[in-house]
Amino acid sequence: MFEGVMPALITPFTKDDRIDREGLRKNIAFVEEGGVSGIVPCGTTGESATLSALEHEEVIDIAVECAKVPVVAGTGSNNTGEALQFTKHAADAGVDGVLLISPYYNKPNPAGLLAHFKKIAEAVDIPMILYNVPSRTGQDMPVDVITKLAKVENIMGVKEASGNVGKVSQILEQTIDDDFVVLSGEDGLTLPIISVGGSGVISVAANIVPDKMSGMVNAALKGDYETARKIHFEIAPLIRALFLETNPIPAKKAAELIGLASGNLRLPLAPMSDVNQLKLVTELKKLGVMK
Repeated sequence: MFEGVMPALITPFTKDDRIDREGLRKNIAFVEEGGVSGIVPCGTTGESATLSALEHEEVIDIAVECAKVPVVAGTGSNNTGEALQFTKHAADAGVDGVLLISPYYNKPNPAGLLAHFKKIAEAVDIPMILYNVPSRTGQDMPVDVITKLAKVENIMGVKEASGNVGKVSQILEQTIDDDFVVLSGEDGLTLPIISVGGSGVISVAANIVPDKMSGMVNAALKGDYETARKIHFEIAPLIRALFLETNPIPAKKAAELIGLASGNLRLPLAPMSDVNQLKLVTELKKLGVMK
């Protein structure tokens, strides 16, 4: 299940700032048509930090209801109790797995990280993926913490967004005897991470070019690196454009530009600058996804 391309879905909003339910369903159908292997609602790209608890649950319910591929729901928080609440709801809703970010702002020590994830894992019987993203949390989850958590029965892998392929290699080396996967958390490093044993990517770009991301990852997983490199270099400029500003600012603008459901950004995120929007438009047109 935790292999291939799973888009970290944007959360579309209506003009009156509610969840765009029909738009979300259409966006899910779009990425499924592009060949993705799963979807991830309520992650960072889905503006989970500004969703109310009820909205968080609503997005997950919609995804489970309409998706034809596995659903791995973002249920993390810097509050262990809240993360547990979100995770229990997701499990009851029927998701196939959950993605849990390491607690942000608190910056827990290694013992705290272990206790946080173990408490959640013991409370629910559902596959869990850890999420290490130092640029968001303020700390890089240590390799020894990740490898200890890999021994927990229902902790199945980690989404690595540390930007360190050497670290990814070390995690894979030290969990070689465990049923544990590493997924790329950075679109631009997906190919290198697969080359050392990664299983795929939880992707921002797959919201916009799911077919190309899926083509690259599927080729790499089959060992066809010539094809994978070709696609990697083809989409690399768009990937860079999608991170010209804080994610998901460019991703939501790109979705709007190609006719997907998008809507406003919630404060404190503000719209993309005109200069960067022009760069994004240029790359979308080069790939032929925007006329």
